[in-house]
Amino acid sequence: MIKRKLASELKNVANQFPVVAVLGPRQSGKTTLTKMTFKKYAYVSLEELDNQENATSDPRHFLESLKNKHGIILDEIQNTPGLLSYIQTYVDEHKKPGYFILTGSHNILLNEAISQTLAGRVALLTLLPLSIGELSQAKLLTQNLEKIMFTGCYPRIYDEKIQPQKWYANYIRTYIERDVRMLKNVSSLSLFQKFIKLCAGRIGQLVNFTSLGNDCGVSATTVRDWLSILESSYIVFLLRPHHKNFNKRLVKTPKLYFYDTGLACSLLEMDDEKELHTSYLRGNLFESFVISEFIKNRYNRDLRPNLYFWRDKQGHEVDCIIEKGTRLTPIEIKVAKTLNASFFDELKYWNELAHSEAKNSFLIYGGKEKHVRFGIKAFGWQSLTSVFLKS
Repeated sequence: MIKRKLASELKNVANQFPVVAVLGPRQSGKTTLTKMTFKKYAYVSLEELDNQENATSDPRHFLESLKNKHGIILDEIQNTPGLLSYIQTYVDEHKKPGYFILTGSHNILLNEAISQTLAGRVALLTLLPLSIGELSQAKLLTQNLEKIMFTGCYPRIYDEKIQPQKWYANYIRTYIERDVRMLKNVSSLSLFQKFIKLCAGRIGQLVNFTSLGNDCGVSATTVRDWLSILESSYIVFLLRPHHKNFNKRLVKTPKLYFYDTGLACSLLEMDDEKELHTSYLRGNLFESFVISEFIKNRYNRDLRPNLYFWRDKQGHEVDCIIEKGTRLTPIEIKVAKTLNASFFDELKYWNELAHSEAKNSFLIYGGKEKHVRFGIKAFGWQSLTSVFLKS
């Protein structure tokens, strides 16, 4: 088993809250993490139809049958949201920390149920696919940038040595057939699959709802709804523009990224990592890869993402802004493996506007060496954890 960095936070909050919910995309390792962390707990998968039936028809008896002195893991709780109200009653009576460990793959569905029933009683954690740090610790991190971007970071690919293109094709089909089919605002599964592929083709770009809708044959309103589904399923995330304008007019549209570049490569119908060398989206995919690593780092420490980008109407842009209190850390991302002086231009421009010191800004690039240029620290992609320590 690959050791997950979230494990320590999971143990920590389980000592403080009666219920802990671990959310994240399918196959991100939620079940393995919770079962290995709480080995003596009773475990039930609510993906299984007979367990769903028992939990729905007689929830009190269902919970009573699982009662033990350690606790209960309820896997994929979104399949039986009605069970949450009975969990609330139980924890209010017994007040035992960490007794219920829940996992769920549908953020939007599970969060809605939790907000109505378990507010103040539950700690919410998010587990995304493997981070660079986790892969490195397990001695699974490749030195080949294109290979890791193509392979992605889902644990099963590494645990079972599955070919990425085959695993992702099945993952996408399963996601649409099992998860999207449950949602009322998706009238055509084939159109939705086309929509996901169109999103992959726009990775790292500003979201144009009208253009995306025209290309897919749906309205801009439907595009917004479907993007919300992809966000709540942890397929994509929207990076919001930072509000600080320095008396400049700013772009207000978010940018579209994927949590996992392996999934994006599959949607782009790439057959192997060699295609990344010539892809016009190579730089955008690398941006997505780096920014998702920042998000993983935050979630693994039980912190909310604090990331933005900055772009003004004149076209000046900083790929990522990390906001921590009143401190802003600008980060530029370049896929090239050789540094070029021009890579630092936007950071220098932003630092001048913000009256910020160059030493507080960073450049992440596709190479390996660490450098300091114009007072700005440049890191190779494998040294991302060095930036995390400062953010």
